[in-house]
Amino acid sequence: MTTTHSDAQSVPPITEDDIANYLVQTPDFFERHAEVLAAVQLTSPHGGRAVSLQERQAEMLRDKIRNLERKASDMIRYGHENMGIGDKLQGWTFGLLRTVDPGDLPTVIASDLALCFDVPQTALRLWNVADDWAAAPFAQGCSEDVKDFATSLVQPYCGANPGVEAVGWLEAPAEARSLALIALREEPGAPSFGLLVLASPDVRRFQPDMGTDFLERIGELASAALTRLRPRT
Repeated sequence: MTTTHSDAQSVPPITEDDIANYLVQTPDFFERHAEVLAAVQLTSPHGGRAVSLQERQAEMLRDKIRNLERKASDMIRYGHENMGIGDKLQGWTFGLLRTVDPGDLPTVIASDLALCFDVPQTALRLWNVADDWAAAPFAQGCSEDVKDFATSLVQPYCGANPGVEAVGWLEAPAEARSLALIALREEPGAPSFGLLVLASPDVRRFQPDMGTDFLERIGELASAALTRLRPRT
């Protein structure tokens, strides 16, 4: 039977996918045609020169090794940083435990945070405290707006000054270019009874996209210590 010109035209051309599928399904092809494998030339990403397949594979392997080395280095660095942060957090917590007079806690919490974590400015205010502490400086100057704002925080706020009055509690409000605002509450979801302010002149110190797990832990520890100033039920 003779193949006509029209029959040949009806046969679809071989595509790159066809070739790739054939090579995948025929793993011994290059064993039978080793000279083809040796003749394959690829473009190197380093300079655009032509290299053999073996050399290109070696380059890819070296790149993978370099990436793994960078990741390992980053993991070690992050581990050291986390250990350092853990040590600082432990030291700050010891300061809370050693505080005998409950009335000293607000000052200890704010000042030790500034010292342990190198925060340029800190401030703390409380409301709904027991009668013994109602006239204390840390229980003054809190409007209903700032109380509502603190209660609305489901997690610490990080970023530029949002215009809250709490910035006015700082010694140098004009120098606060980035803030962390941490609500103080007795348990998750409860109304706040205070607000902790951390401020820096560095706009990158507290950024909106930074993780807040560590700040949440500070808020939990500070809240637990400050319950000593709350009315007893």
